[in-house]
Amino acid sequence: MNAPFRSRIREEVVTLSHGGGGKAMRDLIEDVFTSVFCPASMEDQARLTDAALQENGVKLAFTTDSFVVDPVEFPGGDIGKIAVCGTVNDLAVGGARPLWLSAAFIIEEGCEIALLRRVVASMAAEADKAGVRIVTGDTKVVGRGSADKVFVTTSGVGVIPAGRTLAAEHVRPGDVAIVNGVLGDHGAAILAARGDMALSSDIESDCAGLGHLMEAVARAAPGLRAARDATRGGLASALNEIAVAAGCGIEISEDRLPLREEVKGMCEILGLDPLYLANEGTLVLFVPEDEAEAALQAMQSTPEGRHACVVGRAVASHSGMVTMQTRFGGQRIVDMLLGEQLPRIC
Repeated sequence: MNAPFRSRIREEVVTLSHGGGGKAMRDLIEDVFTSVFCPASMEDQARLTDAALQENGVKLAFTTDSFVVDPVEFPGGDIGKIAVCGTVNDLAVGGARPLWLSAAFIIEEGCEIALLRRVVASMAAEADKAGVRIVTGDTKVVGRGSADKVFVTTSGVGVIPAGRTLAAEHVRPGDVAIVNGVLGDHGAAILAARGDMALSSDIESDCAGLGHLMEAVARAAPGLRAARDATRGGLASALNEIAVAAGCGIEISEDRLPLREEVKGMCEILGLDPLYLANEGTLVLFVPEDEAEAALQAMQSTPEGRHACVVGRAVASHSGMVTMQTRFGGQRIVDMLLGEQLPRIC
């Protein structure tokens, strides 16, 4: 029988000594982080092996991102869950199978140890769900006011199978645009959680890893052209990036956009456009028209894609632009986001 875990840390909050390189720092790392992530060793680097690396024609995918969400904990997730999901999704939309993550923490002096434990537990749970391992990392402690509780930077490595080449430039006129779920939930949840505008809402962030969903779509629709997760800047910005890279136009229909009534109402009250609200578990992908039904069914077979629907298609006209057919029968241009609708949403 394993002996019960006993914490070495007596303090309730992080102090500067926890970043000083001595015993206090070692106790923080081993007590809060490595006891949960269980890396293979405590060397200064992770040494990685996987059978997929031996297959002919495979490519490595590598990505990195930083997370500074405010508040650190919110309905549907926290900064740790977003860090894992965001990095997994950046790999997955490029066609990669996510395998390994690193995690670096910038911790403010005075941050509660209990908060760190919750964030780390959330990361471990989400990594396990996504089928990835957190294999290496780093911690730094900064003085009060130099950060806001905790910032997280994650990097990820995945394997792209031979023959899979997803890229926005591959989208062609006639290709169908599909989203896997409702739009704007994350941005709306963060706005309500801040309490700045006395808004009450039951909306939860859509934060989720999409690696399993992307694998299901790739198997069902081998002609899959490209995918993009609709994070900062929302669906509108993701579609504009694809339109520019592909050199074609994209048309979407307002009636087809999957939006909760609560999100619509919040946007109407605050004068926001839900097309630009951030998402943390929503992507848009393009497939040839003859594979659209298969891709849709594959998405709907997964928990993260049960609300999947077709929202539009690529067209030969108005190259590099996104337009939307409104419910009133008109058409408007959907530009890239200018400025920032909401600060610190991820």
